[in-house]
Amino acid sequence: MPITVPKADHLLDLFSLKGKVVVVTGASGPTGIGTEAARGCAEMGADLAITYSSRPEGGEKNAKDIIDKYGVKCKAYKCNIGDYASVEKLVADVIKDYGKIDVFIANAGRTSDAGILEEPVEKWQEVVNTDLNGTYYCARAVGLHFRERKTGSLVITASMSGHIANFPQEQTSYNVAKAGCIHLTKSLANEWRDFARVNCISPGYIDTGLSDFVDQKVQDLWKSMIPMGRNGQAKELKGGYVYLASDASTYTTGTDLLIDGGYCTR
Repeated sequence: MPITVPKADHLLDLFSLKGKVVVVTGASGPTGIGTEAARGCAEMGADLAITYSSRPEGGEKNAKDIIDKYGVKCKAYKCNIGDYASVEKLVADVIKDYGKIDVFIANAGRTSDAGILEEPVEKWQEVVNTDLNGTYYCARAVGLHFRERKTGSLVITASMSGHIANFPQEQTSYNVAKAGCIHLTKSLANEWRDFARVNCISPGYIDTGLSDFVDQKVQDLWKSMIPMGRNGQAKELKGGYVYLASDASTYTTGTDLLIDGGYCTR
């Protein structure tokens, strides 16, 4: 059966996430993309399950802040997305605690800082296993639940690096993994057409603190290549996540939302 048209007509009702349970992986940082995606969904009334890998204090703090500020349910879970058993447990635990999952935002990932001839084989495997295989693990684990319920929305954090080869830094493993995420999105949108929607967001250079170690001259070169002339803030992405999570996007599937300040136009 095709995914149905929402009953609501009013735009605010279409964007509302009240009554929905949203999982966001990689939401333990103070200003990260996953953290802002979670905050955006909470603002629209969703109950949240957020994950951390190595920063339990960050995950617990963000969960408490979301509860206090938005008055919704929120719980932090430990999850290593590079391990299918860990992801499978996450999905089972969230269903046990909340009764269901309506939206899964597969956001957790890792970066690369060298080309394939400089980084060891193990580094390639780490990046691809986390960013691509980990996204597949999330999709499979929650997809079984979506199929059983005949409804669901999977939102994947890809990257503009899945469209272009970044310069001057070398990060082929990351670029390849994110390109795979974009095509995984399109393939799953077709595969799951009868019961769930699948979309991705491709951010450009976003100030999250992860690139602070990069030489300032390199960062200045990045900005010179962005038509808008600056990096983005993570909060500038949360509207995209809310759109794809909500009933405002019920006719949107297989789409990659490129939010990069115009970088890929050049």
